[in-house]
Amino acid sequence: MGRHSLPDQYGAGGSDPRRGDPRRRARRRTVAVAAALVLAVAGGTAAAVKGGLLSFGSSCQDDPVRLALAASPDLAPALEAAAQQAREADLTSDGRCVAVTVSARESYKVADALLAGEDPGAEVWVPDSEVWVRRLTAEGGTTEVSTVGQVASTPVGVAMVPAAAKTLGWPKKTYGWLELAGATLRDDSLRLGAADPARSATGLLALTRLSAAAAGVDGGKTQAAALMKALSRRVCDSDGQVLDTLPRDSSGTERANPKRNQALVVSEQAAYTYNSGADGGGSLDLFYPEDGSPRLDYPYALLDQTGLTTDESRAAIRFMSYLRDPRQQRLLERYGFRTSDDEVPDTLVTRAGGSSPQPYAQPPGRPASEVAVQEALGVWTITVQSARITTVVDASASMSEPVPGTGRSRMDVTKASLLQALATFTTDDEIGLWDFSTALDGDKDYRVRVPTERLGARKGDGTQRDRLSAAFGDLAPVPNGATGLYDTTLAAYKAATASYTKGKFNALVVLTDGVNEDPGSISRTDLIARLERLTSPERPVPLIMIAVGPDADREEADRIAEATGGSGHEVTDPSQIHSVILKAIVEAGTPGRQG
Repeated sequence: MGRHSLPDQYGAGGSDPRRGDPRRRARRRTVAVAAALVLAVAGGTAAAVKGGLLSFGSSCQDDPVRLALAASPDLAPALEAAAQQAREADLTSDGRCVAVTVSARESYKVADALLAGEDPGAEVWVPDSEVWVRRLTAEGGTTEVSTVGQVASTPVGVAMVPAAAKTLGWPKKTYGWLELAGATLRDDSLRLGAADPARSATGLLALTRLSAAAAGVDGGKTQAAALMKALSRRVCDSDGQVLDTLPRDSSGTERANPKRNQALVVSEQAAYTYNSGADGGGSLDLFYPEDGSPRLDYPYALLDQTGLTTDESRAAIRFMSYLRDPRQQRLLERYGFRTSDDEVPDTLVTRAGGSSPQPYAQPPGRPASEVAVQEALGVWTITVQSARITTVVDASASMSEPVPGTGRSRMDVTKASLLQALATFTTDDEIGLWDFSTALDGDKDYRVRVPTERLGARKGDGTQRDRLSAAFGDLAPVPNGATGLYDTTLAAYKAATASYTKGKFNALVVLTDGVNEDPGSISRTDLIARLERLTSPERPVPLIMIAVGPDADREEADRIAEATGGSGHEVTDPSQIHSVILKAIVEAGTPGRQG
């Protein structure tokens, strides 16, 4: 925590025991003001006022510690009410009032600003989920963020209009994430909406839980991809906009409107707020998935890069401790938030649309790992956009080297990871395969094993997916083969840019376990210059270069990939390739990151 030390006092300024009884202080102020008036009359009232000797109604509010707090829009009203109560109570930090100004800011927008090195316009940030804070670290941001606690929490579930919930047996019947989402595929009249997982922690955490559920059943990944594809057509930019997609009334016209959703992925707090304003009509019933409801956890973060003074950091921590006061905990609950994992107010659950035996009191499970979150987001990115990706695999002799602790070679582990990645793509995605060494095809260091086409495209007895699966299995290191990296990268990038497909996520993935070993190839400087000339912001094709094993050069991978707007990565274990590819796709596919 460093300089974020705790303030000297913990009670509100108006009840600090070291400052005595409030009535006694009030009497002292009265005596002081009376004495000042006597002196002013004796020495000349006008002169005293002009000289600033008199201060009518002075208090700690005359010189407060001012803090700007950016909060998730769902939490902002509650924090604004708490800040107002703090001002009215003369909440102090080291003898100075704490004056907090709360603004509602979408969490993803603040994260984007911090990653871009921009001024967030706040000293304190309360996003709706820790995933945004982790994102700053995962994407290599230089932002200094100190999390000093959590303000509240709320579980994520699936809310439905009563008629739709009734068809699924609410509240007596309970379901898992895969079953709830799958019901929307089987019934055209039950449309499921959600906020964009790239911009909403609610959507992203639900997506991560859905992906985890799919991984545990046969054919689950294919089903999850189909669900994501269907959901992608009904996403909104923010959680607030999702609620606007519900039917406006129970009329047949509204129910039949294709733009209306009968089910939504929302937080318990969002359902609580919606039902509280429903005036007895148009309420929601809430399903709590039996395989666990992920939590929005509202971390309280100090933004050190804004140049927080010691007074500001101590005042910020003082306000956080104030939010833990029982009165403020009750305030948060009145706004629909949970303040404890052990005790869940029945009134909160009921107003949110929950009811027994829905598992609303189930303890929160372990938060999804950053790897799981990135993988889910990667699958979402390629599912929403559809992808056109050519994968280029190093087949030099060094790929026969063993991977410690596995009993398998680099090539064997790489093939298994590529097959795992292939399973995440849909039939509309276009995937191809090259491999390379030196002089692999005449004087060429590379060869096209499977041209890049739709995975669902049929030729003969099989599909493109079948051909790729077989080709991955046939990959083998070339005896005595060296690494012809530069010529191969240039040729593959030329082909990828020449075959650019509008409306898809276009990318080139190059996997290598070494540095360029072809003495007759172009130089790295020439390669980078040619890649820069081929790159077009209007037709972006990011190069994702993955350095595999101890002999590969991560720095070189970075320099080559960055020439195209892409990214370099390093894995010590080839089994990590699947996760890294998905993470790189997320980074390259984020708006504003390409080109």
